[in-house]
Amino acid sequence: MTKVKKNRVLLVLLLWIEDSSVREVRMPEIQLGAHTVRSHGVKVARTHMHDWIILLLLIVIEVILNVIEPFHRFVGVDMMTDLKYPMKDNTVPFWAVPMLAIMLPVFVILVYYFIRKDVYDLHHAILGLLFSVLITGVITDAIKDAVGRPRPDFFWRCFPDGKRVFDPVTKDVMCTGIKSVIKEGHKSFPSGHTSWSFAGLGFLALYLSGKIRVFDRQGHVAKLCIVFLPLLIAALVGISRVDDYWHHWQDVFAGGLLGLTVSSFCYLQFFPAPYEVDGWGPHAYFQMLAESRNVNPSNGSNVQQAELESVYVDSQHCRELSRVNTHDSSPILEGTNGRMGY
Repeated sequence: MTKVKKNRVLLVLLLWIEDSSVREVRMPEIQLGAHTVRSHGVKVARTHMHDWIILLLLIVIEVILNVIEPFHRFVGVDMMTDLKYPMKDNTVPFWAVPMLAIMLPVFVILVYYFIRKDVYDLHHAILGLLFSVLITGVITDAIKDAVGRPRPDFFWRCFPDGKRVFDPVTKDVMCTGIKSVIKEGHKSFPSGHTSWSFAGLGFLALYLSGKIRVFDRQGHVAKLCIVFLPLLIAALVGISRVDDYWHHWQDVFAGGLLGLTVSSFCYLQFFPAPYEVDGWGPHAYFQMLAESRNVNPSNGSNVQQAELESVYVDSQHCRELSRVNTHDSSPILEGTNGRMGY
């Protein structure tokens, strides 16, 4: 009976410590606010100066890819059957894509900053978002130029008057339309509207999932609805490209997959996975806390030290205890029940 009581006491103690650790992990939310744009903004920006330079290079590359002539794929007489869809205006105009993919996420990030006053989160969220969109844009336009797939409305781009002209030898099209319109007609795969939308709004979905703790195992479906909203907007943008006959469905599918993949990599470059205990903050913030502990190990009254202890010590302790409860509590209970039955 003595061993049974010890096992019960041990189990109750583990559960109590874990509950205390979870409460302490939430403490940094209240203590944040000591790192603002005014106090740490210049320091954070200087630390990532090379990243901002790379962003400028990506912008230059993006401009070049839009200027150069795409590959003109062979388009025969029989191929024109699937390329005779009517030319339509864009339901989602070109200028609206940056508004959805960049400005909308930036607005949400700024709102979060004014609530929490964390320059590390602000800087890394905007930097990660821009990397996500620009890397996606460069990859998208590079593939567009290399593939040169005709758009569904290519026939009317090539022959505005409806009179077909083909090379008598190769049977390739000999377009009589406006060069800029024909050039744009060779950029169907993949969809730039879709890839940009999923790159920006996909990043926003990951960002929100970390901030509102979607994966806290509490079963709040309303949180999932908030996270799915940006993805729904991106999906509707992609659908509009098919409805407007600017893209084939394969173009939209590939663009969405590309945007989501790049946004996931870029987000994880700056933030922990949303399902982790410390998924609410950027890597740089926790690294700063670790460095401050090494510099001032005896300053117990410092806010950063308190944050560090509660985030690193308690969150890691919480993970270890979770593993103990998952793997070790069952044997204890089984052993206890076995002895009691015996």
